Amino acid sequence: MNSSGVHTPTVSRLTDFKEITKMRLAVSVVFSSIAGYFLGAETIDFVVVLLLAIGGYLMVGASNAFNQIIEKNLDALMDRTKNRPVPAGRMTVTRAFIIASVFTILGLVVLYIINPKTAMFGALSIFIYVSVYTPLKTKTPLSVFVGAFPGAIPFMLGWVAATDSFGIEPGVLFMIQFFWQFPHFWALGWWLYDDYKKGGFFMLPTGKRNKGTAIQIVLYTVWTVLVSLIPAFGVTGMLYLTPVAAILILILGLGMLYYALNLYRKKSARAAKKLMFASVSYITLLQIIYVLDKFIRQWI
Repeated sequence: MNSSGVHTPTVSRLTDFKEITKMRLAVSVVFSSIAGYFLGAETIDFVVVLLLAIGGYLMVGASNAFNQIIEKNLDALMDRTKNRPVPAGRMTVTRAFIIASVFTILGLVVLYIINPKTAMFGALSIFIYVSVYTPLKTKTPLSVFVGAFPGAIPFMLGWVAATDSFGIEPGVLFMIQFFWQFPHFWALGWWLYDDYKKGGFFMLPTGKRNKGTAIQIVLYTVWTVLVSLIPAFGVTGMLYLTPVAAILILILGLGMLYYALNLYRKKSARAAKKLMFASVSYITLLQIIYVLDKFIRQWI
């Protein structure tokens, strides 16, 4: 920003880059991947951690850029998205497409350097997100179900990057993040219902902010917590939770369930917003607890 308070082109380009790649979302995805890597790795290779972070960011950034190209006309209709670079006219579709394409290629190359399986799951994630989930968002509430697949890959991807294998352990990590996305995105869809409606997006399972949607949010919250506790029973191979960690996860889950039940009672946008933020706290703290539990077990 110069002395007159006007943003310089460099600052504007940096801001647009952050928005076209959805930096905060991309960073949270990278966090999930690294957590999965720490859980799967016998010894930490920080070169692989760096590659995973870079490759993960590139793939998520590419997915988001493609998404914003496809939805540019719809984004222009909604308050929360109308100032994004493409619908606002600050970035051309061509430039956004170049960014998305280059990020896809570089991301796949970086993940392939880790191992081919990691690159394969990364490619599968971007394909489903861009080619299946994005077009379905204006067609059916089932888009959330489809979108949960690429959304659940990052936590699992880290384990695959560490072990070059797919088994029960990354499968459980996938399930945790898969089920978690339903209460998370339905809460977001409830909170921003009116804005999503302007763009013609169908986010809620019943299509409306009603009792049916609220019940499903509660049920999927319960499923999320139950799946998160499976490793405590010693049936998931190398992925294991101690009783102390399981209790902490249960406490977190009950906290999230409280906000889900609060939404069921009040059926308000404010309650949905609280649940959305509670869900973000849940998945972040869960991943931290899982990782700390593993390393504390090793040290003891």
